[in-house]
Amino acid sequence: MIGDSALRIGTRGSPLALWQARYLDSLLAPFTDPRPRELVLIETTGDRDQASALSAMGGFGVFTKAIQNALLEDRADIAVHSLKDLPTLETIGVHLVATPPRGPTGDAFLSRKYSKFDDLPRGATVGTSSLRRRAMLANRRPDLKLVDLRGNVDTRLRKLDEQDLDAIVLAEAGLVRLDLADRITERLDPEWMLPAVGQGAIGLECRTDDAESRYLAEGVTDPDTWVRVTAERAMLAALGGGCLVPIGATSTTVEGVLTIRGMVLTADGRRRISATHRGSTSAPLAVGQELAAMLLDEGAAELLKA
Repeated sequence: MIGDSALRIGTRGSPLALWQARYLDSLLAPFTDPRPRELVLIETTGDRDQASALSAMGGFGVFTKAIQNALLEDRADIAVHSLKDLPTLETIGVHLVATPPRGPTGDAFLSRKYSKFDDLPRGATVGTSSLRRRAMLANRRPDLKLVDLRGNVDTRLRKLDEQDLDAIVLAEAGLVRLDLADRITERLDPEWMLPAVGQGAIGLECRTDDAESRYLAEGVTDPDTWVRVTAERAMLAALGGGCLVPIGATSTTVEGVLTIRGMVLTADGRRRISATHRGSTSAPLAVGQELAAMLLDEGAAELLKA
């Protein structure tokens, strides 16, 4: 029996977060009508401080913890996260329960000066806030000058112009969702620029004791997305990684076969290890864990400590 009170969707207030929350609202409509729904805007640590590097803020949960607290304090019923921001270590009292259809997973190169990444001259200045992207950029082009770039998508685009940067790198999904795909100069090759774990996916969390909200959230999940991100997050968890280590992953499913590729780098990008693993889509947790074991066998633990 669906309750009569409004279903409260907890979200950050950035334009991209609001797009994600409104997208969820549209998906939930067939399952909840005539029950009303409302967005609950929540300011996170990462929203309050848009100047400090994420690594200096601790990295873990800076965009998600406050929304999880809203769940635990019964101020929200479903939390909406960019899944790449959600730590793999679950918070007691809440569970990741669903993933709507995934968007583009890759990273985009944006520049007003150069038509593709390989055109960047020696010593070019590139902005990004991601340790993963910095490491992969440095591995590919150690000559580049990499600068920290914080803020929402519009802010970063503005900094590209105002700070006279040669280029910036952003997630393709955010640009597409905000109708800014025309700003993309080049989609970077995932062979060397692997996405973050869960990139392009939206994660929905509910309280563990809230069966009704969980039931509603599970109704909008996309099975293919769930399988892929389960494997990616299992790999990340088994490696003991998070936002403070350069780890990337990409995955596909074809006719019951799940393929996942993972990469671990040192923070300076000088060393990297990658591996690919395949298994059944019915066992994504095991597939991700097995890939992590392969990476560790190749020496990933040493890189993670470097």
